[in-house]
Amino acid sequence: MRLISLREHQTHECEPTTAAVVRAVEATKLVDTSLTLDGRLLLRSGSMVGAARIVAGDEHVELHVRPKIGIARLLWLLGYARDPRGWRAEPVGLTPEQDLVPAMAVAFATVTSQALAPGLLQGYRTVEEALPLVRGRLREADQLRARPGLALPVEVRYDDYNPDVPENQILLSAVRRLHRLPGVPPATRNALHRIAAALADVTPLTAGAPIPETVPNRFNNRYQPALRLARLILAGASIEYVHGSTLAAGFVFDLNTVFEDWLTTALRHAIETRYGGTITGQHQMHLDHDHLLPLVRPDITWWNGQRCLAVIDAKYKAPGSTPPRDDIYQMLAYCTTLKLTRGHLVYASAGAEPVSYQLKGSGVHIVVHRLDLSTPLTELNEQINQMANAIASVEVANGVSATHTAGPDAAAKDGGYAS
Repeated sequence: MRLISLREHQTHECEPTTAAVVRAVEATKLVDTSLTLDGRLLLRSGSMVGAARIVAGDEHVELHVRPKIGIARLLWLLGYARDPRGWRAEPVGLTPEQDLVPAMAVAFATVTSQALAPGLLQGYRTVEEALPLVRGRLREADQLRARPGLALPVEVRYDDYNPDVPENQILLSAVRRLHRLPGVPPATRNALHRIAAALADVTPLTAGAPIPETVPNRFNNRYQPALRLARLILAGASIEYVHGSTLAAGFVFDLNTVFEDWLTTALRHAIETRYGGTITGQHQMHLDHDHLLPLVRPDITWWNGQRCLAVIDAKYKAPGSTPPRDDIYQMLAYCTTLKLTRGHLVYASAGAEPVSYQLKGSGVHIVVHRLDLSTPLTELNEQINQMANAIASVEVANGVSATHTAGPDAAAKDGGYAS
């Protein structure tokens, strides 16, 4: 087996391979491929991270792309976007050098084994089936429709106390997902087999169905770390490629989406708790009056009723010394349509203080912010708070902001990151 491991936005040169493998590698969307002048294969990763296994005849290739910010920070960003209160701190025991799938598998197997050690969580579930005796309530209409004139079996409905509850269904589905992924260490794979055996009486979730909500309570509190990781494992996009005898399977995360989702959640808490209003992600709007042009969707908008107070676009890339022209044109279009004199571009990169660019002839200012995602969580929290204040300060000064609903320290007290 051939193992290829690289980081996001990295170029990797390797020995040439068959055309079938190259097509499968490209289909994973983890890397772009090209040939060097001497015929070697050149792989260029982008903002997609994850893992894939390619099988083409006798050739087996595992491809891993890991994030620059490290696995622990990636999992924290993913988790915080879904459950801010449940992800106050990063998962422990993960190193930046680890590949994504092994790290997730090891962490999940560890916390799930701990959660199941005292015994499986059980609950009541309503069951409808045909039995040779009466149990619970008789379903008369179903009995007459299915077996008119017959006494047995009997169509009944009863409540059964068993482990087939949503919490266990989520864990089992995550185990089955990890079983199909490349790069899981043998010892961890054995641990996953043991977890699956313990959950033998549980029904896995239907593929493509929404993951059920599970409200934390005193009964399932010990399950919460495992459930948080299970939801992240199930949230990854599947890779399924079949072309003749060539197969590719795995899963990926798009860091552009990860950054946008996290920034939306972080700004929602930082702005709404201080200044009120509503933070919305992916608001749909038309650029023209006749609605002939395609819909556009700014990443993040802040509203007071029907009035837009701010527009923010998340960019998971380094802008260089100045933002790219396409980003400026895009933000100018948003500001013009929303009747705003200020738009905000947020880049996932280390840098100086925010920089404002005043565009000629439009009266629009484009403010460029930079967030260093690799910084400690307390510092990242402070960066978000400063950005939220900067975004809201102009509107507050003009007296047109949303209703002030909380003191300036509310976000830090209620929804900050790890202390």
